[in-house]
Parts: sequence; structure tokens; C-alpha cells
Amino acid sequence: MLGKFVGRLIKAAATMSANNTACGTKPLQKFAANSQPFTVLIEGNIGSGKTTFLNHFEQFQDKICLITEPVEKWRNVRGVNLLELMYKEPERWAMPFQSYVTLTMLQSHTLQTEKPVKLMERSIYSSKHCFVENMFRNKIIDAGMYHVLQEWYRFIEDSIHIRADLIVYLRTSPEVVYERMRKRARSEESCVPLKYLEELHKLHEEWLIKNRGYNTNVIVLNADLDLEHIGSEYKRYENHIINPMFTQQPQAVLVSPSKRRHME
Repeated sequence: MLGKFVGRLIKAAATMSANNTACGTKPLQKFAANSQPFTVLIEGNIGSGKTTFLNHFEQFQDKICLITEPVEKWRNVRGVNLLELMYKEPERWAMPFQSYVTLTMLQSHTLQTEKPVKLMERSIYSSKHCFVENMFRNKIIDAGMYHVLQEWYRFIEDSIHIRADLIVYLRTSPEVVYERMRKRARSEESCVPLKYLEELHKLHEEWLIKNRGYNTNVIVLNADLDLEHIGSEYKRYENHIINPMFTQQPQAVLVSPSKRRHME
């Protein structure tokens, strides 16, 4: 039963791939791990500058497939704004919202492209390690809901073999992203408190810095910098992202020089 449902998810991803030409995509016939390009995940808190980071790499669109977080899909599920409902009534809508996030993120992960590099804004992994984990710790979803989602993640990781060759962690302080969030004034985020951003920051730190139990390179950038200075931070690591040979380097957490000085 579960396998048949996953098959339908893959068919949905195939339909999206066939209709998407922005990344030079081709129809998804049979997804396989060895058919994937060098895949970079852009992770970070709400308001950490993930879209700005992707915009920086638009100049390399001949080499890079840029995949934004599918927020517009979450805002319009056949006329229903799941994102807004999740923020307003999390106890009721968190589970269906995260189920749909899993579907749309799986579509992004399985999107095929002829380009050698795929740059993704967020991933199934951040859903699992940060957002769903936060909902469970705050008792927004109960143990049953939590374990159903965990089984989905386990099945996807084991059976579909999605991959991440590099993670770019846009590290920010909760206070900075809170101010950015207030300035951009998305209606769905109007009720998001600073405490929520602090909790997400802690979970990103646990996942990407403290408890790393996997073999994916992580680059940590100081995303507290303003727009005037953040460009040079992005440029410093262009080659690591554009050149897939970076996968041959030793597995390590790499901290940007400006962030290292701050940490020391």
C-alpha cells in the first residue's frame, strides 16, 4: 500500500519534470541515484537569505539548475492556503501541511536536469530535522503523527535514494532573521514569534553543526551580513558549488572566514 502511494508521488514528480523547462529538464522515466547531478542544498532559518543566495547564482544558469522552495504551492493547494492555515492553527493543520511539504520537496529532489549542478532551496532533510522535530517537541503534533512522518522520511531515503553532495548552511542569529521577516511582511508570517525562530535556529545547529552523523560536506556562511557585504561571502564559495569535483575533498564542516573570526 505504501509503495503504491509512493509510486503515485513519483508520477506526480514526473509530470512536473515533463512540464518544467527552466532547468533544461527531461521527463522522469525512472529515478535512480546515479542519474542525479551534483546536488547542493541551501539550508537556514526563515529569513536567512536563501532566495538571495539562489539569485546570486543565476549568472551560472548554463551550469546550474536553480530550484526555489515551493512556497507558492503551499499557498495554493487548489485554492487552499496551507501555509497560512498551518501558522494560524498549527495543531489542526501541521500534519497535512508537512505531508504536502514532503510531496513537493520530493518533486524537487527527483526533478531531473541535463545541467551538471542542482541548487535546491531547502530539502526533505530540513523538514525532518528542523520543522517536524520542532512541532513534535512543542506538542503541536503527537507521537503518532510524528512517527508516521518519520516512516515516510525513512522510506524515501531508503527506497528513492535522494542525495545531497553539499549543504550550504546560511547561519544567522534569530534576532536578525526576525527583523528581516518583519520587513518583508509576508501575511502568513505575521503571527510568527521570535521564540519560534530561536527554536528553529537551535535545531539547525543540532542538525548541521553538533550532531552530524552523515558524510555530506557542510559549508557554513555568515548570513547575518547585510546585502552590501554578503555578495563577497557567496562569491568566495562559487567554485565549491560550480565544480562537482569538490565531492572528492575530505568530509568536513567548513566555516567561512568571517564567521570563524566571529566564533573565535
